[in-house]
Amino acid sequence: QEQLQESGPGLVKPSQTLSLTCTVSGGSITTNIYYWSWIRQPPGKGLEWMGAIASDGSTYYNPSLKSRTAISRDTSLNRFTLQLSSVTPEGTAVYYCGRDGLKGLVRLPPFRGQGTKVIVSS
Repeated sequence: QEQLQESGPGLVKPSQTLSLTCTVSGGSITTNIYYWSWIRQPPGKGLEWMGAIASDGSTYYNPSLKSRTAISRDTSLNRFTLQLSSVTPEGTAVYYCGRDGLKGLVRLPPFRGQGTKVIVSS
């Protein structure tokens, strides 16, 4: 089964673009019908589904974040990337990447990375 690992900076300044990468091993991000997703959890708050890229390359976004979010992938490296622009301190959260059979679910995907904490602060 797949293993997922998030990577990226742990500190981002306000107004900058947050960029995180999820590297997948043990399986291809282009096979089967899966949604490779990004979910975050701010401290003391609930989960928020941010968006996903499907195995066929289609992208889906949380409407509340759509204008600032871009998810892309590099199939040669079997990884996908989240970019969130114009971040504010409210973007401080643990960010998870995961694989799910459906999109838009507000839950931690059954197969996911360990999560990476990102702090937005000057």
